[in-house]
Amino acid sequence: MHTVHPDGSVVLLRDDGVLVDAPAAAVAAGGWRAPRQGQRVTVRRQEGTISAVLPPVTRA
Repeated sequence: MHTVHPDGSVVLLRDDGVLVDAPAAAVAAGGWRAPRQGQRVTVRRQEGTISAVLPPVTRA
């Protein structure tokens, strides 16, 4: 996460350097209680809109 706003929305920094806004509802859908700047995340999209910001997927 790049920026966390007081309303619960966030700005995400993609690996290619593009900033993307995610609404507070998407953050809540991912189960975050206190997102922090610098955390890596996985994004779920539905019809081109971010629907959930999830904890990162780890590969074994």
